[in-house]
Amino acid sequence: MSEPSRSKELPVSLLTDSVMVEACQARDFGRIFQLVKARAGIYPSMVARRCDLTPSRVGEVIAGRRQLLHMDVIERISDGLRIPGHMLGLARRSWETPPSLTVTPREPAEVPTSAVEPLAAGLPGADVDSILALAAELDLNASTLDALHSSIADYWRRDDEHGGETLRPAVVGQLRYVVDLLKEQRPTPLRDGLHSIAAELARLTGWTYFDARQYNQARAYFTESLGLAKAVDDRQFMANVLACMSLQATYQDKPGDALALVMAAQDQARTAAGTTSRVLAMLAMREAFAHATLGNHGATHTAISEAHTHFGRISTGDPDPAWVAYFDEPKLIVDTGIAHGRLGEAALAEPLIADALRREHQTNHRGRAFHAFWLARTQLQRGKLDEACHTAAMDALAPAAAVSSQRVAGHLQEFYEQLEPFRREPAAVAFESRLREVLPRQISGSPHP
Repeated sequence: MSEPSRSKELPVSLLTDSVMVEACQARDFGRIFQLVKARAGIYPSMVARRCDLTPSRVGEVIAGRRQLLHMDVIERISDGLRIPGHMLGLARRSWETPPSLTVTPREPAEVPTSAVEPLAAGLPGADVDSILALAAELDLNASTLDALHSSIADYWRRDDEHGGETLRPAVVGQLRYVVDLLKEQRPTPLRDGLHSIAAELARLTGWTYFDARQYNQARAYFTESLGLAKAVDDRQFMANVLACMSLQATYQDKPGDALALVMAAQDQARTAAGTTSRVLAMLAMREAFAHATLGNHGATHTAISEAHTHFGRISTGDPDPAWVAYFDEPKLIVDTGIAHGRLGEAALAEPLIADALRREHQTNHRGRAFHAFWLARTQLQRGKLDEACHTAAMDALAPAAAVSSQRVAGHLQEFYEQLEPFRREPAAVAFESRLREVLPRQISGSPHP
C-alpha cells in the first residue's frame, strides 16, 4: 500500500521543541522516531520507506537495541524526514533552500571562455571518434588481452594511492571500448577473455562509485559486472562481485542483505573449479563483517576462525586470481581486528589493527587512512582519548588528504562525532583543529564553540 499523500515537512512546533532539538543533537534516533510518530503521524513503516531502512531496523532503533552511526544513513534520515541538516550536525541539505533563492554559480572570471575554445575546437567530436574506431584495424590477440589486464592492474594501484574520482572516466571509457569489441564475432578464447576484462572494469567502476558513497550507481555497475562474469561462468569472479555488494550493504545499514549476498558469494566459490584458499579466506572475512554488523558474536567468531583456517592452507603455487592478491597477511589481521571492533571487542581489536598498520604498504593511502580510523575508534572505546586523537590526527588524516574518498571522509566525521562527550578536552580540540585544516571541504558541520 502506498503512503497517503501528505506533506513531507515536519511540523514547525516539533522541530523547535526542546525535546526534539536535544534528541537530534544527541542523534538519539530511537527518540526521534518516537517523536515523529506521536507528533507528525509518521509511523515506523513510513520512516522505513522514507529513509530506505528496513522496518525491523527501525523497530530495533526504537527499542534501543541498535544505534545508527554511518553518515550516509544519517543523511538519508535527514532527507527522508526533512530534518534540517544543522539539527543533526550535517551541512545544509539541498532541499532546505527554496528554488526562488537558489543562486546559479558564476563562471570563474579567471578562466575566460576564449582560452578553452581553441583547445576544444582542435579535438574531434565523439561521433568522429566512433568513425575512426571503425576504420582502425585491430589485430585482437592474446597480447591485447594481456595489455588490457595490465591497464586494470594499474588502475587498481592508482585507485589505492589517489582514489577513483579522477580515474573513473578512463575506466568507463575502456569498459565501453571492450563492450564494443564484444559486438563482433570472436574466437571463443578471445571472446571469453573480453567478457572477463569487461567484468573487471565494471566492478572497478562500481567500486569507485561505492568509495564515493554513490551507492545506486555502484550497485548498477556491480550488477553489470555480475552478468558479464556469469556469461562465461566465472564463478570465482561472481563471488568477488557479490562480496563487494555485501560490503556495500553493511555501509547502507542493511546487514541482512550483506549476509545474504556473502552467503551467495560463498556458494558460487564452492561450486567453481579451482577456487583457492585465499579467495575462501577473503569471503569468510566478509561473512564475519556481516555477522558483526548484525551483532552476532558467536557467528562472527566462527567466520573469523574459518578465514584464518583457509588462509593457513595457502600455498605459494596457488593459482590465485589477480583481484584477490590484496588479501595478504596484514589484511587478514586488520580485518580480524575490524570485525572484533564492530562487535565492541576493543581490547581484542586494538593490537591486531596496530600490528597490521605497522606492516601495511605506505602507498596504500586509503587503506592506511581507513585502518587508522578503526585503530583510533577502538582506542576511544577503551578510554584512551589522547591516543585515539593522536592516531586519528597523525595516522589517518595525512593519507586521507592524499586520496579522494568520501567513504574515508565519512569515517573521519564519524570519529569526530564520537568525540562529542570530550569536545572540550585538549586532545579533542587539537584533533578538530587539525581535521578542519586538512579536510575543510569534505567534513560536514560547523565548528563547535
